[in-house]
Amino acid sequence: MTSARGSRLLHEVAVRIIVRYLQSAGYPDAAASTDAINGAQCVDLAYSRDGARRRVTVKADSYAGVDPQKIARREMAFYRPSTGMYGLESLADTFSRQPGWVQRSQADELFYYRLAIAQTEDEVAALMDEPDDVFFSEIAVERDDLRIIPMRPLQEWFAATGERYSPRPVLTEGRSAWYRIVPEADLEAGVAGVQRVGSIFAHVRA
Repeated sequence: MTSARGSRLLHEVAVRIIVRYLQSAGYPDAAASTDAINGAQCVDLAYSRDGARRRVTVKADSYAGVDPQKIARREMAFYRPSTGMYGLESLADTFSRQPGWVQRSQADELFYYRLAIAQTEDEVAALMDEPDDVFFSEIAVERDDLRIIPMRPLQEWFAATGERYSPRPVLTEGRSAWYRIVPEADLEAGVAGVQRVGSIFAHVRA
């Protein structure tokens, strides 16, 4: 079973789904990043579009659920209540003061992917070890929504306005990080070119 847990596990699930979606949408060379340097640059995957290679930061967000009974089940760590907010990391590590992925990313685009998974963390981790036909047929993504956000305009907007929004501490991968919680209407009004793709999981499920 994969050793990834928590936000890292959700992130890996999101990248796997998005790569499959891009391949099915006419970008056959879409692939997750395997270059170690891309971890520092916050590049999670790449694909070619209009003759150019596009680099992507993926942000997975489990706040997409609407079923109160599933939300109440704490063992379903990836089924949190829908909020209509974006969570943008402003500080990656409280101790080192490393800037968050919004500022550090060298990607061209942010794929902000909300998904609610109606399974336990252990069940999700076990499925990550399975081949695609099993993974995509059995992973219980109940709701999902993809937004594609141009990274440079987002970074400029966030640098100018990020401090207006409430900070929230988040423990992620053993690090104490800080996020700014931004209403989606504010971000999408302030950043030109946001694409509301919508649900993608139905297009990739085997």
